Amino acid sequence: MAYGPSHSSRQGELRPASLPGRRCGTQYTLYASVHEHFYFVLTHFAIDAMPTTDALEIINRDHPRGPFRAAIFDFDGTLSLLRRNWQGVMIPMMVDILAATGTNETRDDLHACVDEFVMRLNGKQTIYQMIQLAGEVTKRHGAALEPLVYKHRYHDLLWEQVGGRVESVRSGRVDADMLTVPGSRSLLEWLHGQCLTLYLASGTDITYVRDEVAVLGLDHFFGERIYGAIDDYKNFSKAMIIEQMIRDAGFSGSEIVGFGDGYVEIEEIKKVGGLAIGVASDEEAREGINDWKRNRLIQAGADIIIGDYRELDSLQSLIPLA
Repeated sequence: MAYGPSHSSRQGELRPASLPGRRCGTQYTLYASVHEHFYFVLTHFAIDAMPTTDALEIINRDHPRGPFRAAIFDFDGTLSLLRRNWQGVMIPMMVDILAATGTNETRDDLHACVDEFVMRLNGKQTIYQMIQLAGEVTKRHGAALEPLVYKHRYHDLLWEQVGGRVESVRSGRVDADMLTVPGSRSLLEWLHGQCLTLYLASGTDITYVRDEVAVLGLDHFFGERIYGAIDDYKNFSKAMIIEQMIRDAGFSGSEIVGFGDGYVEIEEIKKVGGLAIGVASDEEAREGINDWKRNRLIQAGADIIIGDYRELDSLQSLIPLA
């Protein structure tokens, strides 16, 4: 894609010009021989000139610049808002379980303890948070249940609020886009239209993930490349999916762009040399930046921070495609 000044752009910012872009099965001379150097220079100039805005913040100005051939997405909080406020279910449940051990700690102390490990493990399969919970129960001389029992209890509690949202979209009472991170569909349409191979990997159980991706009408962007947690948790992780992308599909790490609102997916993308875009979404307001997420994503190594995908034209200039 070539870049040129846009009347609607901010001062000093370059936006996509009117030259034709890449389409599936078509090679434009833009990507051939002499034009490649011109494209490289313009792309890097555009990125360096682009200022940080309230909706898009460049953390690492030496971030990978592609070209990119594949993208991997987290689901909850990155694309979907169906499970928003899951923390408001998991954390109180765990505090109740720890309080029942007879510990002398206050509920505030227990809340601080639980909040730390729940959010630290955010992005991994839910079972890891439950394994930690069982360990905390044992540490307080309580009788811990199997982590899988805790996980199923949590899912039952969460479904009391999530189930209503899912059915409201399925029945048509609520538009699917009202329960997605703003701009998600437009971003996926652009990436899919440019022939990037799209993957989705979630720490939520695969049965729920597949159903909820379909309810939101996003399944066709990913095809069979939708992954989620399984009871045999050692045979699934986001790192394994990225390894599979590199091993089986032949992508190099530097050709992968990853989107996520959790520590784990950002860290794994950076390990292989990909571009990590941290989605610090405010899931309740559906706009702006969640400061807690932003800080955690930066600690994980995010190259770029966004709150949602509304500034698609700015985001496109940061994701040169193969």
